[in-house]
Amino acid sequence: MSEHTPQISVRDLTMAYGSNVVMRDLNFDIERGEIFAIIGGSGCGKSTLLRHMIGLKEPAKGDILYEGESFNASSSKQREALMRRFGVLYQSSALWSSLTLAENIAMPLEEHTKLTKDTIADIVSYKLSLVGLAGFQEYYPSEISGGMKKRAALARAMALDPEILFFDEPSAGLDPVTSKRLDELIVQISESMKTTVILVTHELPSLLSIATNSIFLDVSTKTQAAVGDPKELKEHCKIPQVREFLNRGQDVEAPSHSLSS
Repeated sequence: MSEHTPQISVRDLTMAYGSNVVMRDLNFDIERGEIFAIIGGSGCGKSTLLRHMIGLKEPAKGDILYEGESFNASSSKQREALMRRFGVLYQSSALWSSLTLAENIAMPLEEHTKLTKDTIADIVSYKLSLVGLAGFQEYYPSEISGGMKKRAALARAMALDPEILFFDEPSAGLDPVTSKRLDELIVQISESMKTTVILVTHELPSLLSIATNSIFLDVSTKTQAAVGDPKELKEHCKIPQVREFLNRGQDVEAPSHSLSS
């Protein structure tokens, strides 16, 4: 593997449901340690792209490479090993309501490792402390707030020390203060653990605050319109729909020195 091989490469990806093409000809790279946002208007296929990247949906065309190796062409055993390097935080948090927070976080460790119960309990305590939930091991999801559920789900996503964390609308349903705290936590985890983060989001404050790179999916053309740091795209992208999206729909004049991707 080349020293400069991106951690993730998407090549000529077409996503479709039967004959209905959602997006076509997607091409972008994600470097290790980036916080990469998938953005665009409603119905453009943001969550669908995330599902392709974590192996829940097969491409109609194209490929996804992890460190230069094809995800889609790999054997089931190779794919399973690769997926263990992923952590996923779903929009609904997806915690098991009948299990305590400790039991929710312990589940992937029990399923995928041979660690002792005492070691798993120590890891669970550590992961909960990382997300500010020390002492909440015996609480059930129904007994905590929405923001705490998101943090508990993040602790579970980190249980196996993943190299890559995937988030589907992490701030959905949260108030601005809680959303900001979650953003700060995502940045802290990315920086301290050198974890690559891929997130689907429509929350502009979060996007512009934490994302270091992004792809804009254009629902009208059914392909990508731009790739780059969203803060740079907001000011300099020459694609009107990208600029308008990142400027909250305002009609912004194209800059004289502009970026198309």
